[in-house]
Amino acid sequence: MSVNVERYHQNENSSFICSVRAFVPAFCLVVAFCIGYKGYLETRINTPFDKLKVVHKTSLSVPDRYWGSYRPYVYFGMKTRDPYSLVTGMMWYYPSKIQKGEDIRHWCEQNDYLKGYTWTEHDGRNFGIQIINDDDIKITTSFVKKLHGNFGGDWTARISFNSANKIVNETVSLLLYTAIENQTVGYIKPKRYGIMSATGYTEGLGEFRIKIKNITQSVIHESYLFTKCSSLNVIKETILNNFHLLHFNRERLFVFTKNLYSINSESNLIVTQLIFKIPFDVDVIFESSSAFRQETLTGDLYTAELNKNKKLFNDNFEKTFKLDSKKFNMDEIKFAKAAFSNLIGGIGYFYGASQVLSKYTSSPVPYWKAPLYTAVPSRSFFPRGFLWDEGFHGLVIAVWDLDIELDIISHWFDLMNVEGWIPREQILGAEALSRVPSEFVTQINTNANPPVFFLTLSFILQNFEEQLIEQSSRLETLDRLYNRLVAWFDWFNNTQIGIIPGTYRWRGRDSNTNKELNPKTLTSGFDDYPRASHPTDEEMHLDLRCWIAYSAATIVKVSKLLNKPYSRFAETALYLSDNFLLDQHHWSETHELYADYGLHTDEIILFNIHDKNANHHMERKVLKSPVFRLVDSTFGYNSLFPFILHLLDPESPKLEIIFKKLRDPKLLWTDFGIRSLSKNSPLYMKYNTEYDPPYWRGSIWININYLIIKSLKYYSNGSGPYSTKAKILYQELRKNIITNVFKEYNRTGYLWEHYNDITGHGEGSRPFTGWTSLVLLIMGEIF
Repeated sequence: MSVNVERYHQNENSSFICSVRAFVPAFCLVVAFCIGYKGYLETRINTPFDKLKVVHKTSLSVPDRYWGSYRPYVYFGMKTRDPYSLVTGMMWYYPSKIQKGEDIRHWCEQNDYLKGYTWTEHDGRNFGIQIINDDDIKITTSFVKKLHGNFGGDWTARISFNSANKIVNETVSLLLYTAIENQTVGYIKPKRYGIMSATGYTEGLGEFRIKIKNITQSVIHESYLFTKCSSLNVIKETILNNFHLLHFNRERLFVFTKNLYSINSESNLIVTQLIFKIPFDVDVIFESSSAFRQETLTGDLYTAELNKNKKLFNDNFEKTFKLDSKKFNMDEIKFAKAAFSNLIGGIGYFYGASQVLSKYTSSPVPYWKAPLYTAVPSRSFFPRGFLWDEGFHGLVIAVWDLDIELDIISHWFDLMNVEGWIPREQILGAEALSRVPSEFVTQINTNANPPVFFLTLSFILQNFEEQLIEQSSRLETLDRLYNRLVAWFDWFNNTQIGIIPGTYRWRGRDSNTNKELNPKTLTSGFDDYPRASHPTDEEMHLDLRCWIAYSAATIVKVSKLLNKPYSRFAETALYLSDNFLLDQHHWSETHELYADYGLHTDEIILFNIHDKNANHHMERKVLKSPVFRLVDSTFGYNSLFPFILHLLDPESPKLEIIFKKLRDPKLLWTDFGIRSLSKNSPLYMKYNTEYDPPYWRGSIWININYLIIKSLKYYSNGSGPYSTKAKILYQELRKNIITNVFKEYNRTGYLWEHYNDITGHGEGSRPFTGWTSLVLLIMGEIF
C-alpha cells in the first residue's frame, strides 16, 4: 500500500512539474505578447500611414517652385524646398532710434507696430513685390526668379528704402545675411564682389555665389561677420552678440569690427551690414554655377523682368477673378491683389518633427521628420501650418494655381499616421518652434480639427473638374490621395462618434476645469464658442455631425471621378443628412434653432477667490445644477451648420426661420458681417477666464461669413420657396463684408483675424491674411 501511495505522489509531482513546464512558456508568451502589443500601441501614433506617399515630386523635381519666399515669419527671406536649405534674409534698424536689440526688425512682430507690410503682387512661383511701411520709411522688397541650369536657376532680390514723407538724411542700417543649418551638407564662405558677399556649395544647389550690388552708391559704412550660429532661430541673437558700439556723427551705430571672421568648417552665417542715407537701393543676386547667363539679373535687366512679371500677374488676376468686369474701382482691385498676394506669398516650407501624445505614451514623443509646404494664417502670430485654416486657404489658392494647391494638400496628407490621424497644428523646425507657446506644442491623437480639406476638394471638383481630367498628373495625385482621404474620414467616423448612432462629439474638452466659464473646444476650431457647460461623453455636437455628412458626400464625388466604389459613403451621407433624424437630435422647438446637446446650465459665473495672502484669482461657480438638454439658449455660427453645409432640403421651413434670425440685428446681423454669437446668448462677449477675452463670442469671422454667403448663393439658385429671400440676404451680406474689410484695410494697413461686431474694426492678430483673404472670392463671386 505504501508503495502505491509513493507512486501516486510521484505521479502527482510529475504531473505538476509537467504542468508548470507547460505553463511557463505559455505565460512567457502571454507576457511577451502583452509587452509587444503595448509597444505596438505606443508606436502607432508616430508610425506613418502605410500607403503610397502622395508627394512624389519635390525639391529640384519641381524647379519652378524650388526657390521661393518660403520664410513667411520674417519680413523678407528666400529659401529652397530642401529639408536643410540655404536661407537668406534681412534685418534693419535706425541708428537715431535704436535703444535695444528688440528695435532691430527681423521677425514679423506685432509689437514692431509697423503701419503695414504686405505682398502687393505675388504669383506663387516667379516673382513678388512687398511694401513695408515703417513709420515714415517705405521699404520695398521684390524678387524675380530665372529658371535655367540644373539647380533651380538664379534669382535677384531688390531692397529699396525711401521716405514716404520726403524726409531726407535718415540713416538706416541694413543687415543682409546668408546661412545654412548645421545639418546642411555643404558650406558657405565670404567672398567680396565689390561688397562682401558669399559663395558656397550644398547638395541641393551645387556651387553658387551670392552678390550684393549697391545701386545708389550711398553707403556710409560697411562691416561684416562670418561666424558659427547654433540654429536659424537665433540668427538675430548671434548678430547682437557680435555687435560693437560706434559713435558716428552723434548717432549710435552698432557694427561688426572689420575683418571679424576666420574661415573654418563650423562657420555657417555670413552677415553684411550696410549703413546709408535714404533713398537707397541694393540688389542681392543669387547665381547657380550650373547655369549659363549672358547678363547678371540686376539693374535695368532686373527692372524689365520685374515689369514683365507684373504685367503677366495683373492680366491673369483679372482673367481669374474678373473684378474689373464686376465694376470694382482701382483701389478695391489693388486691395484684392494684396489680399491674395500676401496669402500666396505667405506660403512657407517647413521641415521637422511634431511632438505628439497618445494615451499609450507616458510623455510626448516625436513624430517622424517630414516636410510641409503650406500657407500660414498670420505671418506675425501664427506663422505655421494649421489644419482647418489650410482648407480655407486652399479655396483661394486653387482658383489661382491648381497645381500649387494640390501640392499643398499632398504635403498635408503625407503627415497622416497609420491611424488616419493628422496633427492639427504643425510646428516643424527650430524657427517654427521658437514662435509657439509651450502649452500648444504637443498634439494629442484623439483630438480632431474640422475636416475642411473635404470642402476644398468639393470646391475643386465643382469648379475645376475639367482641368483635373485634362491633365493626367492631377488625376494621379487624386488617386494617390484617395486611400488617405478614406482613412481620414474613417478616423473621424470612429474616434469622434457619439454614444447615440448618428451623433458625434469633439474630443479634447476639459471636464474638470474650474477656471473656464465654459470649457473650450479647441478641436472644433471655434475655441471658446459656448457648448454644454459640463463636458460628458453624452454630448452631441451639431457642427461635427454636419462636417462628417459633408465629408462623406465629398468622398462620393471623388470616388465617382476615380471610378472607386462609394456605396458606404453614400449611405453615410444620406443617413446623416436626413432632416428628420437631424431634427430629432438637434432641433429645438422651443427656441426654433439647431443646437448641441449635453449636460448644461446657463447659471454659471466667474467670481473672485481671495487666499490668506490677499492674492486673488477667479474660478467658475455653478449657481444651478446642469441637466441634459439642448444648448438652445445659445444661437450663433454652430446653429447655422445644417444650412452652411447644405444639409437642409431647399423646401425645409427651417430655412425661413434661419433666414429671419440671420437678418435680425438683435441676433446675428450687423452692417459688417454676421457675428459669431447672438447678442441675446448668455455668454455673448463674456470673458472665459479672468485672462481670456471673448474670441468666438460675438466677433465677425470671414471664413464662416464666406460659407454663409456661399450657402445663400446655393439656396438662391434653387427652386425652393425661399430662394428670393436667400438672394436678398446674399446681396446685402456680400456688400457688408466687402465694404468693411476694405475700409479697415485702408484705415489700418492690415487684414485682421476677426472684426468687431459693433464698430467693424479689425481685431485679433494682424496681418491675418489667412482665411480673411476669402474676401477676394466674395468679391469675385467664386463659390
